[in-house]
Amino acid sequence: MEKLLSLIVPCYNSAAYLDRCVDSLTPGGERVQIILIDDGSTDFTPRMVDDYAAKYDNVEAIHEANAGHGGAINNGLKRASGKYVKIIDSDDWLDQVAYRQVLDTLEKGPEVDLFLANYVYDKPAKHRQKVVKFPRLPKEQVFSWPQVKLNLGQYFMLHSVIYNRKVLEQAQVTLPTKVSYDDNIFVFEPMVHVKTMYYLPVDFYHYFIGRDDQSVNESVMLRKIDQQIMINKKLIVFYASQVDKRAPYAKYMNYFLEAVTGVTSVILIRGKKPEYLAKKDDLWRFLKTYDLATYKKLRHRLVGLFVSRDNRPTRHVVSWTYLVLQRLYSFN
Repeated sequence: MEKLLSLIVPCYNSAAYLDRCVDSLTPGGERVQIILIDDGSTDFTPRMVDDYAAKYDNVEAIHEANAGHGGAINNGLKRASGKYVKIIDSDDWLDQVAYRQVLDTLEKGPEVDLFLANYVYDKPAKHRQKVVKFPRLPKEQVFSWPQVKLNLGQYFMLHSVIYNRKVLEQAQVTLPTKVSYDDNIFVFEPMVHVKTMYYLPVDFYHYFIGRDDQSVNESVMLRKIDQQIMINKKLIVFYASQVDKRAPYAKYMNYFLEAVTGVTSVILIRGKKPEYLAKKDDLWRFLKTYDLATYKKLRHRLVGLFVSRDNRPTRHVVSWTYLVLQRLYSFN
């Protein structure tokens, strides 16, 4: 019997926080399939994953040699059998009231390609939360791309999306292994197959912020900047070669590419060193070489006007703006 929702949880050395995550998923009962992927962990994660699988009939344990976040998701997708699919990072958790509302809506509501809900930037150590909502989207009704309107700086992140499994099968998305920031591919490539959407305005997903080794930590992003650049370039290639610029989804895809390229550029500017600034210039040259029309368009929009240029006053403005937004939105 097909489950309603498959929850895929990549787990790497997650013993310190895995209980909080999985214990928030199991109340979904028989409506959900929970797939825990131990990604070559060296702590107690493998034992914990097996214990959950032994205790709950709807929990499956997968053990793999270390393949990174993307490799774990790839393996999870092979096992997913639910009507819908969501990725849950092992240090995050679901709000229980919203969880029931989401499951009830998925079960009783119309079938759609993409289901959206709010998420919360959660910083327990600092007693801070920031809820990310989509106030300009139609609420609790089926809509399509012409109705998609987002606030400045917003786009659909991994925490907000639940895909219909049919969409993922159409997309045949395969994430790169042993790199970070692969989630940008997961929330980008399948969008060309999305026609119908539904937004339930509940605070569903808690995105934990606070680990020193977290991929969104600015110092970690600089250390892994080559991985971010690689993912960014993959998005550029996909957009140039696979996106129908006349399609209803094209405006959003362009906007998403602009946002990711802007984030990569800002982090490189924040790095200050000549080697980082050279990498930023190389990224924009890659975009110019691969997709001249998109390069021209992005370079003359607000973000591109600042981040694609290379002078000290502009870099100072970019860095200051980033700090203000970081404070307002608590995104790392």
